[in-house]
Amino acid sequence: MSAHPTDIPFDTATPVTSREPDGLAALLPRWHLLRDAEEGEPLRALLAVIAEQLDLVRDGVAQGYEDLFVETAAPWVLPYLGDLVGYRTLPGYERVLTTGLHTGGRAALAEAIAPRAEVAATVAHRRRKGTPHLLEEISDQVAGWPARAVELSRLVAHHQPVKRYRDTGRGRLLDLRDGSGLALADGPFSAAARTVDVRSANYARRQGGWSPAGVGLFVWRLTAYALTSSPAYCVDRARNLYTFSILGNDTPLVTKPVPEPSTTSLAAVDTVPAFITRRLLHDRLADYYGPGKSLVIRRDGENQPVPPSDIVVTDLSDWRYRPRRGQVAVDPELGRIAFGARSAPRQGVWVDHHYASGADLGGGEYARPGRADRPDATCYRVGPGQPFRQIMDAYRAWRHDRRGDRTGPEGIIEITHSGAHQEQLDFDLDPGDRLQVRAAEGTRPVIRLLDWYSNRPDALNVRAVDGDCAPHERPRLVLDGLLVAGRGINVTGPMGAVVVRHSTLVPGWSLEPHCEPHAPEEPSIVLERTTACLQIEHSVLGTIEVIGDEVSEDPLHIHLRDSILDATGHDREALSAPDCRHAHAVLHVHRSTVIGEVHTHAVELAENALFTGKLHVARRGIGHLRYCRVPAGSRTPRRHRCTSVRPLFAAERYGTPWYGQLADRGPEEIRRGADDGAELGAFHDLYRPQREDGLRARLAEYTPAGTDAGIFFVT
Repeated sequence: MSAHPTDIPFDTATPVTSREPDGLAALLPRWHLLRDAEEGEPLRALLAVIAEQLDLVRDGVAQGYEDLFVETAAPWVLPYLGDLVGYRTLPGYERVLTTGLHTGGRAALAEAIAPRAEVAATVAHRRRKGTPHLLEEISDQVAGWPARAVELSRLVAHHQPVKRYRDTGRGRLLDLRDGSGLALADGPFSAAARTVDVRSANYARRQGGWSPAGVGLFVWRLTAYALTSSPAYCVDRARNLYTFSILGNDTPLVTKPVPEPSTTSLAAVDTVPAFITRRLLHDRLADYYGPGKSLVIRRDGENQPVPPSDIVVTDLSDWRYRPRRGQVAVDPELGRIAFGARSAPRQGVWVDHHYASGADLGGGEYARPGRADRPDATCYRVGPGQPFRQIMDAYRAWRHDRRGDRTGPEGIIEITHSGAHQEQLDFDLDPGDRLQVRAAEGTRPVIRLLDWYSNRPDALNVRAVDGDCAPHERPRLVLDGLLVAGRGINVTGPMGAVVVRHSTLVPGWSLEPHCEPHAPEEPSIVLERTTACLQIEHSVLGTIEVIGDEVSEDPLHIHLRDSILDATGHDREALSAPDCRHAHAVLHVHRSTVIGEVHTHAVELAENALFTGKLHVARRGIGHLRYCRVPAGSRTPRRHRCTSVRPLFAAERYGTPWYGQLADRGPEEIRRGADDGAELGAFHDLYRPQREDGLRARLAEYTPAGTDAGIFFVT
């Protein structure tokens, strides 16, 4: 083992309080308690301290018993239990025991390197060593990635003597008339024969593995995320052309993964988040289209979807295909819909579908942890069947109740559906106000800010009314789980804090069909003469612009955590003041990706962050950078373990499935440059390098000797 139990770090910052501080005092005779009360209760205070220590001993004994079982043991005990059955610790576990990580990071990294389920199944895995289904199960347990194991040796073409010919179906040539088989060629579900490839399955530049000893584990790292009852975007009303994405961009659809039918069957296209091809949807329309399945289309507000008999799967590139009367053309590879003349919708189109993404980032219907409501908070729900139809109606009701003292300072506007809200939003907040605009669990509402006025901007305006309040009385606004498109957010006045969490402020305001930004130079957030502290968490947003008085006002504080700040170009300003001047702000960046240049007053702390554009600070003596990527020529505070190697992204445009993710062939200084060995940037907490290392180690352990086994990343 790599560490001794005495080397395990413990968190001693958490205060200890007794569950029953007066439990021991209650056991004393009554006259002792009366005498102690006369003296100021010193005995009661002493017994409360002793009770705390008794609780620690009691909890330690209870946890010691729980540590005997793998299901309930503490994370640091798992490798020691595994050592009893010969479990081999995966590479990198030393960092779990020796590296100080951010809050919650140690537990997440421990689960990524020593999964509890794998430790529990060590003995069972050894009994099934060498079976393809075991490799798929290990991929899910070790890395959390669905996979399909393929014996590449069975796909190697070979010639048999005519006199001894046997139709084994192994290595046969593909029938050119089999369109479905041709569509699966060169993929994880291919049955086509291949010529021998002597390169190793783990070859870095171009993988081989098609040899008599080849085994391939095809892995899907992107996750399928659902969108239900989402409005489709009308591209051309005259021709009835729509896109599944409400932003109007092309987006490939993916399958909704279903559990495998048995514990011995290999993964199929239905059990993994695979991209839906035109051929696949055409051949198996009934399996993927319909309520509760991968996609469904509804029109004119009807509960019943478009019948499958009306669906025509075709190529809608350049919108050249014209559906006939009564037909609905669907292109799953581009996420496009075209209606025929007689089936043209009159009251709108709604779709259910699944899209691919790498993590719980930005607005989405995924579970958003960390939401805690105060007991005195009043919730105003907006949506179909709710008391309010529009966001501003709920806001006015809250303001009316607030000024009439019928509710407390905490107000919650909760949107209960994934529809689109097209209204002008202006929030005027009084001292002490705490307003939260959020999406209900399992929804992703869209706020489309349109051109409502001809003589002024149409941003989402947040204003603090009274400027004479104390700092602790300044109002606070939280945006949670939203997607804001069309315009940005404008914050003015003496605000306390503006929090944007698990939300998307579309970079460039909106998207073109090929995911190009519509207004690449326009900001997503403007902080204009305000005292607001901006906090961005698990979100995607465009440029931040700061307008303020650098002489009489203190610099603002901007916190960026686990997010992507995208200026839509490496040479554009991601954070600055007008005319590319230094923003009067102090920046705090943790595990985030910044696409573009940063011009700011100072950087207090930047760690495990990725800056694609130059970083310019006015005051270099404040703060520091640690484990970051900053380009050469940047003006920064002091650095620790930083690099200037250029990163390589899989995609840099918002709206694509691989947006913001590092390419596999990128430099190792970026892919493993964090303080805990993970990648730099917004996807740090996925721990992809550690998961990949662990999966390769287990693949080498559970495949027979002499096997050429490799990992093939499908997504």
